[in-house]
Amino acid sequence: MTHFANFAAFAAVAIGMALTPGPNMAYLVSRSICQGRAAGLVSLGGVVLGFIVYVLFAAFGITALIFAIPYAYDALRVAGAAYLAYLAWRALKPGGASPFQLRELAPDSPRRLFAMGLLTSLLNPKTAALYLSLLPQFIDRASGDILAQTLTLGALQIAISVGFNTTFVCWPLERSPPSWRDGRCGRGCNAG
Repeated sequence: MTHFANFAAFAAVAIGMALTPGPNMAYLVSRSICQGRAAGLVSLGGVVLGFIVYVLFAAFGITALIFAIPYAYDALRVAGAAYLAYLAWRALKPGGASPFQLRELAPDSPRRLFAMGLLTSLLNPKTAALYLSLLPQFIDRASGDILAQTLTLGALQIAISVGFNTTFVCWPLERSPPSWRDGRCGRGCNAG
């Protein structure tokens, strides 16, 4: 089993990663402000499923396989870049609105919120780096049962992430102006 020192050190890394702004945090906070706490929590469900996928990939060596095969890694990178390019195109296309322009957005369905949370998590390079580069550093091969250690550390990271991200989902609404808290994506949603 994982030594306490490795467990504590990985917990510190997971906390640092959870507190570092990235695509998951931006998506969760924006959905919470735009559509309310429930939408943020549904989105968080998708993000968590992405974490679970990465934990299982890491535990069963699939992540290493993806990065060992250059074409698989390139496909993952291209998919992430294509997604970012799509978001940029939506903002910059002729007739497209500035991403900073205040506008009313149609609410997304729970299914779309969950799917976008999952996609954001799976294409998040910070998450891939955590499981490919960092997690293996905390596995004690001499302690045996590498699978159990990987799953334990992955569960720890997920628990920490869920704790902090739940706070990020709920906090903006508690601290936002009353006009933002009615569940509509109104004037304040994209104000910065």
